[in-house]
Amino acid sequence: MMITLSKDGTQIAYDKTGQGPALILVAGAFQDRMAMGPYAGPLSEHFTVYNYDRRGRGESGDIQPYAVEREIEDIEALIQEAGGSAFVFGGSSGGVLTLDAAAHGLNITKLAVYEPPFVVDDSREPPPENIVDQLKELIASGRRGDAAETFMTKGSLMPADMVAGMRTQPFWPSVEAVAHTLVYDATIMEGTMRGRQLPVDRWQDVRIPTLVIYGGEGPAWSRNAAETLVKLLPHAERHPLEGQFHTLTPDALAPVLEKFFLGS
Repeated sequence: MMITLSKDGTQIAYDKTGQGPALILVAGAFQDRMAMGPYAGPLSEHFTVYNYDRRGRGESGDIQPYAVEREIEDIEALIQEAGGSAFVFGGSSGGVLTLDAAAHGLNITKLAVYEPPFVVDDSREPPPENIVDQLKELIASGRRGDAAETFMTKGSLMPADMVAGMRTQPFWPSVEAVAHTLVYDATIMEGTMRGRQLPVDRWQDVRIPTLVIYGGEGPAWSRNAAETLVKLLPHAERHPLEGQFHTLTPDALAPVLEKFFLGS
């Protein structure tokens, strides 16, 4: 494990593996660098992979107050560790964070995102408009498990009985350990899951080559979100992955990123 300091002094923990061009992995909700480790493994054959704990997770710090800009500064700190520029991959809400980072002018040479969970039409029920406030209230009252359940059922539309079963499993404490960061992911997603078109001005400055990847077996709303993003960005291309859902297998991802980033 290595440590870098973000602009506000927050310690950001990361693993650096492999050789080749720098590639930073940005996790989605609930994930830390341990969860991203299986993706870092095969990618390390072709890249120098920077796999980090987003703030508030794992061994990274979490100086308050939170703002999306602080997470962008965390990525900037990693880019500096990588030599001043890097390829970046982000999954789910982490992909939306990377779009924001690119829009803020970070030196990302190419960007790949997997299934940013936008809701751009009526093909699924949107989360409650006050979900950020709901999560904040639950975390403030110490109800971390309820916050995770709210995020899963209302944000991700997981069946309530499935989540109830998950709460009885040995891994659930690890879910509650990062539950406070669900506020961060919900803040990143705020305004993009209302069943309306995406805000053009938010990413109008993302003019780098961008690969938008989505699972071929996923729901219609997720595919529609990816296609909408491709149309919005001036230098974006799509890549459906047949047989994949929102939980993406590392072996399916690695060759796609290798071809896109390295042009092979």
